[in-house]
Amino acid sequence: MDRRSFLTKAAVGGTAAAAGATLAAPAIAQSTPKVTWRLTSSFPKSLDTIYGGAEVLSQRITEATDGNFQIQVFAAGEIVPGLEAANEVGAGNVEACHTVGYYYFGKDPAFAVAAAVPFSLSARGINAWHYHGGGIDLYNEYLAQHSLYALPGGNTGVQMGGWFRKEINTVADMQGLKMRVGGFAGRVMSKLGVVPQQIAGGDIYPALEKGTIDAAEWVGPYDDEKLGFYKVAPYYYYPGWWEGGPTVHFMFNKAKFEELPPTYQSLLKSVSQGVDADMLQKYDYKNPAAIKSLVANGAQLRPFSPEILEACFNAANEVYAEMEATNPAFAKLWQSIKAFRSEYYTWAQVAEYNYDTFMMLQQNAGKL
Repeated sequence: MDRRSFLTKAAVGGTAAAAGATLAAPAIAQSTPKVTWRLTSSFPKSLDTIYGGAEVLSQRITEATDGNFQIQVFAAGEIVPGLEAANEVGAGNVEACHTVGYYYFGKDPAFAVAAAVPFSLSARGINAWHYHGGGIDLYNEYLAQHSLYALPGGNTGVQMGGWFRKEINTVADMQGLKMRVGGFAGRVMSKLGVVPQQIAGGDIYPALEKGTIDAAEWVGPYDDEKLGFYKVAPYYYYPGWWEGGPTVHFMFNKAKFEELPPTYQSLLKSVSQGVDADMLQKYDYKNPAAIKSLVANGAQLRPFSPEILEACFNAANEVYAEMEATNPAFAKLWQSIKAFRSEYYTWAQVAEYNYDTFMMLQQNAGKL
C-alpha cells in the first residue's frame, strides 16, 4: 500500500469514527436526560427504616444516572401531609410518593388490598404474589383511574398486635376497648366490640398515659421502642393479624412515569425492588435486638389467644364478603390474593415451617 492510499483510507476511517461519536452523543443524552422529581413520604424522618427507603431510592437513582435523574425526598408534612401523599401525586402536584395503600382505605378499600389487609399473606407470600402472581399489574390496573402507577418499595414483615394497658384473654375482654387502630382492622375489630380510634403517631403516648385509649398498634419492636409505649401500656401482643406482610409502595404520577425514557422506567423498577428487599432485611436485623431491649425494660409479651384470633378471622371474612359484594375492584384484587394464599400456605407448612420450628426449639433449649 502506497503512502497516499494509506493516508486517504486513514482519513476516511477517522471521519467515520468522528461521525459515529457525533451520532452517539445525542443518543446517550436522550436516554439520560436531566430530570428532577420531588417525592413526598408518608413517614417522619424518625422512622428511619421506613422513611429511609425513599432516601435509598433517591441515592441509587442519582448514582446510576451520574446525577441526571434526581429525586428530592421530603418527609411527611414538609410539602404534603403524610396521609395525603398519594392524592397529591395523582393530582400531579408532586411526581412521586412513598406510602402505604391502606392509608387511603376511607377513599376506597381497594387501595389497601395490595398493601395489607387482615389475614392476607406474609411478607414472602405477598412479594411472591406481587412479582410473580400478577399483583403489580393488577394493582396498577386499578390505580390507573387515580392517575397513579405503583411499585413495591418496602415491607416491615409481620407487625406486632399492639400495646395494651391490661391483659386481654378472651373476646369478652375486647368489649368497649378503645384502641388506636384504623382502616380495615378497625372495621373488623368493631364487630367484636372494640371502639377504633384515629390518633396521629405523636399523640399515642399521652393518650395511653392518660387512659384516653386502652390500647394502640404501631409497627414492631424497632419502631415501637422509640415511642416508649412500654412505660404506659406494658402488655405487648402479637401477631398483628391485620398486617401479616405490609407492603410500602412507591407511587408515581402515571403520566409523569410514562414520560420518562425507558431506561429510567426500567431503573425505577429495578431500584424499587431492591429497596423492597432492603427494608425487610433491615427490620429482620434490627427487631431481634429491639425485642430483647423492650422485654428488659418491662414489656410483657403476650400472644393473642386462639379464641381471639379465630373470632377476628371470622369477623374479617364477614367484612370481606360485604366488600366483595359491593366493590368490584376490591373483589378482583382480593380474589387473586385468596387464590394464591391457599397455595402459598400449603407449601409454607412443609419445609420452611418445619425447619424454622426445629431451629426455634433449639433456641429455646439454649443450644444456639
